[in-house]
Amino acid sequence: MSKDLLLEKLKKSKLVRSSQNPFQQTSFSKTTNVYSIIQQFSQFNKEWLIEKNEKVSIAGRILDKRGHGNLIFADLVDQSGTIQLMVIKNKDFAEQVGRGDIIGIKGRVCKTDKQELSIKVKEFILLSKCLESLPGSYFGLKNTEERFRNRHLDFIINKGKREIFFIRHQVIKGIRQFLEERDFIEIETPILVSEASGAQAKPFVTSHNKLERDFYLRIATEIPLKKLLVSGFEKIYEIGRIFRNEGTDARHNPEFTTIEVYQAYENAEYMMKLAEELLHYLAKKVLKEKEFKFKLREEESSEEISYIINFQTPFRRISMIEVIKEYTNIDFVKINNLEEALELAKKHNLKLEKFQKTIGHVILAFFEEFVEKKLIQPTFIYDFPIEVSPLAKSKLENKNIADRFELYIGGLEFANGYSELNDPVEQKKRFEEQTRQKELGNEEIASFDKEFIEALEYGMPPAGGLGIGIDRLIMLFTGQNKIKEVIAFPQLKKKKII
Repeated sequence: MSKDLLLEKLKKSKLVRSSQNPFQQTSFSKTTNVYSIIQQFSQFNKEWLIEKNEKVSIAGRILDKRGHGNLIFADLVDQSGTIQLMVIKNKDFAEQVGRGDIIGIKGRVCKTDKQELSIKVKEFILLSKCLESLPGSYFGLKNTEERFRNRHLDFIINKGKREIFFIRHQVIKGIRQFLEERDFIEIETPILVSEASGAQAKPFVTSHNKLERDFYLRIATEIPLKKLLVSGFEKIYEIGRIFRNEGTDARHNPEFTTIEVYQAYENAEYMMKLAEELLHYLAKKVLKEKEFKFKLREEESSEEISYIINFQTPFRRISMIEVIKEYTNIDFVKINNLEEALELAKKHNLKLEKFQKTIGHVILAFFEEFVEKKLIQPTFIYDFPIEVSPLAKSKLENKNIADRFELYIGGLEFANGYSELNDPVEQKKRFEEQTRQKELGNEEIASFDKEFIEALEYGMPPAGGLGIGIDRLIMLFTGQNKIKEVIAFPQLKKKKII
């Protein structure tokens, strides 16, 4: 906004004298907040509060202002909540304070004749002027796309959307507490990386001017964390942002948050147990809930389905082949040749890319098409095909099966873990196979990470690894059906100019 336009808007708001310019204020001394006032005084009646004469100093934004006789009432909202202000008719307040303005007030706690907890204002100071018209709390910002594009207004108007991020903070804080109680330490790893490895995803590419080379934005934190296992760290984790150059929908955002956890001398079975313990801990200690209402909008339609997710009992555990048989009556234990598997996929109208012409890819395709969305209550799926698990150890009794699991809730994947592959020779073979898949058209294949192979050659202890999508976890715990609701500033398409 230009200086001239700003001055014009200030004139219209009747703040023309420099002594009244709200943008000159640098601080305001608060003694409390709205939540504390409500908690401390809501149970007392009007007469007790008059006798108590409790004085407070608070600050916040005016969301509504209305007159009643010789009084002016206004709703003030701060980070902790909303409370009513009561002002004996005051010309300065009436003329200077408008909807959306940020003010500081000094007054005493009181109740109205209708026993509504309020603050009787003795002094006020304008701390920042709202120069634009604030949308109404009822009619304004109903369009979802506009809400995400104007998050600053969304959080002002929609209290419930703001509260999601208080829960998000508590969940992330709870994750750290849980792991630190078990002697894990958090180590930050690079966002700019030389190879896009650790997951199957198309990366973002950027250039470094001084180093005169390209870097990728990381698609996972897995590889550098496992290098730390090589160096002697035994219990490590990182909560960090991940970047994948993919589309957006109700379940995916190109920029999202994960936690990856690694423990030396443990395996997939241990990490499965750790994942369940963590989610039970968050439900009980942080959110104090045993059940969650989880809403999910089906991608194929506008229908919204609500599920009650039960965290009271141990999570179900079942192998991928067994669960496919349960839902389709197809037993892949009895299918041992590729031709038979491909014919079965064709019969069930499963479209396979060139790089998916293996029994393992067919098994995964059946799981994703016919099973995944039906796993509503917390369920661990284990024993993945080795073809789709390039960083996991194979089972001792069957080299075609990876010692890997994923956790599904409400038809969505929430966690992924496995016994980490620490054989550099085998890992090199897996990377080479990945490269062949890339040549067959798989754009989301991970890079051949030569530096990781070199690190493994120095010896990495056997270890278990676990990754959890933080954003989907917040979706679950707050009952949201769109991942954008739990990300403060999600990526959006370019706004169309009409």
